[in-house]
Amino acid sequence: MGWIYLLLAGLAEMGFVSLLKQTQGFSNPFATVGFLGCAGLSFWLLTKAADSIPVTIAYPVWVGIGAVGALLIGALLYGESMTLTKLLFSVLLIGSIVGLKFSS
Repeated sequence: MGWIYLLLAGLAEMGFVSLLKQTQGFSNPFATVGFLGCAGLSFWLLTKAADSIPVTIAYPVWVGIGAVGALLIGALLYGESMTLTKLLFSVLLIGSIVGLKFSS
């Protein structure tokens, strides 16, 4: 169950990352509430995951999911460039996340 919590925590992190720009410095109340809700949910799910997964594994996996998610969100929603270098390092990051999962 811990890995499900961790995956959901990573997806919630992607949610607050996608809303970060839309908060406009926390002046947009709807985006700010969504951001804070996703952030709170993400951290709560991370703590639930850490009940059964060592934090030395859970935290880097959570960060990795968020980092790859941020790259995808930036490219898909905000038209940011997806260079070959970004793609390469994203693949390496995903490989590292999978490696951490299998090492625990």
